[in-house]
Amino acid sequence: MLEVHRLSFSADRITPFSEVIPMRTYVALAALLVFAGSLGAQTPQPTPPGDEVIRVSSRLVVVPVSITDNEGRPINGLTAADLRLTEEGRDQTIERVGIADSVPLEIALLFDVSASTDAMFPFQRATAAKFLKDVMRPDDRASVFLVGEKCLLIQPRSDSATAAMSLERVAPQKELTAFYDSVRSAADYLRTNAAPGSRKVVVIISDGEDTSSEGVTRAIWNAERKVADGLSGTKLRELRVKARDEAKSSEQARVIKALQDADTVFYSINPAGSSYQLNQMSVFGQQNMDRFAGETGGSAFLPRFLPIDTGDKDLNDANIRRNNQMLDGIFRQLASELRSQYLIQYYSEAEFPTDRFVKLQVAVPGRAGARIRARSGYFYRP
Repeated sequence: MLEVHRLSFSADRITPFSEVIPMRTYVALAALLVFAGSLGAQTPQPTPPGDEVIRVSSRLVVVPVSITDNEGRPINGLTAADLRLTEEGRDQTIERVGIADSVPLEIALLFDVSASTDAMFPFQRATAAKFLKDVMRPDDRASVFLVGEKCLLIQPRSDSATAAMSLERVAPQKELTAFYDSVRSAADYLRTNAAPGSRKVVVIISDGEDTSSEGVTRAIWNAERKVADGLSGTKLRELRVKARDEAKSSEQARVIKALQDADTVFYSINPAGSSYQLNQMSVFGQQNMDRFAGETGGSAFLPRFLPIDTGDKDLNDANIRRNNQMLDGIFRQLASELRSQYLIQYYSEAEFPTDRFVKLQVAVPGRAGARIRARSGYFYRP
């Protein structure tokens, strides 16, 4: 979702979200001035003709936005006058623009421990730990989840050193992948546990494939129930694949809603690299992460990792070094983006049906070629 609030602001400090009204809360302001005829009067006087109780209802919406040039470098120094924001196509008055670096960061770091990612695992783990130490400040917090057959929280909210240390216990496993359930669980965890007013981010290292989330498993089971016994192994496998693929859209929608409801930005790194194109399931996996990133204003990184199991030890060692450098570069880019976000704030007074998705769009009219990543909207809640 996106949000904004009408608060005091100075050039070097944005008012923390904890000091503003939550996005989904309606602010009801009622003014009724009743003056007695004399200082000692006990009976309220009627409201004079033409005077009315004034009720103002609005929602503060805060929109995290990343703005870069054609080379991917952050564009700094923009003000409200440089930006344009529309809600459902209607221009909104931007109350203020703040720098996100002054707002605490909450990171949910997810590791896919299924067999599909174990070849790349050691340096993913080490580089992710380094990322946490580099990007997090003393008041930031991170939680660590494992993505396997079930989602497992192995480290609740903690400082960078504790979260990084917890990664040392993470090991790849040969099991199924509950990708959708894990992302949704992480978003729900941030929504209910993150510090008020913090920026919330999900960072996942995964190929995005799902084989055991609740909705996927249910779809496969329902499909198998409808057919007669005696299907061959090939036919049964085709049935399961078809059911899984058909469940994709509904599961994607559930995850996006959870991310938007939690005001969370999604980032992913796919260790499969260019090999994701080898089968349809892998393509679906990357499409999942592309869509989640696009809807929330994040990024889905797809590095071209080199093979590290070629049978040639020297080549493997050289490729591991190159892959490490590539992954480290991605985390540096992610850290830079998190530090250079803008927080656009505006008040919305429009009303919509409950759970209607309200579309938002951000533009920088005076910057041709500027690349803008912002959340696509929010789900309306009265």
